[in-house]
Amino acid sequence: MSLINKEVSEFSVQSYQNNDFKTVTKKDILGKWSVFFFYPADFTFICPTELEDLADKYEDFKAEDCEIYAVSCDSHFVHKAWHDASDRIKKIHYPMLADPTHALAKDFEVYIEADGMAERGSFIVNPEGKIVAYEITAGNVGRNAEELFRRVQASRFVAAHGDEVCPAKWKPGAETLKPSLDLVGQL
Repeated sequence: MSLINKEVSEFSVQSYQNNDFKTVTKKDILGKWSVFFFYPADFTFICPTELEDLADKYEDFKAEDCEIYAVSCDSHFVHKAWHDASDRIKKIHYPMLADPTHALAKDFEVYIEADGMAERGSFIVNPEGKIVAYEITAGNVGRNAEELFRRVQASRFVAAHGDEVCPAKWKPGAETLKPSLDLVGQL
């Protein structure tokens, strides 16, 4: 079953961001674009490479009015300990959400019951709190922040220009397509 257009359920979780603990709720994600970036666990091998990659693109995401939420089933205390111990994780300025009850992982359907952790899932959520794009990959395959950023830009573009769609590898300023019955004959 697809999660496209699924509304994110109400939630309230602790986060670690910029040497502070904060509560993040569904209300905080409304009115702007969001990326929920699930990863299996803190103090692992692939996860810091992905989170560092996102940290390097964070200003670009913010320029698109998009907040990144890194999510694992670890506590906010473990997030802080990892941040304090890892040079890669020290680069992170976006919120790291703690999901020890697995509420978010279950809502986004990435929870692995047998392991007590989440799959690698990247979800783009629109300002109304609905999932508009997502990708779930195996735990042993890292993701690319540049491609995720491109998909955020494309999702924002089609939301603003409902009669146009973005082809593969589309970037802002490139040509879009206007679906019509005339195009069907060209297929």
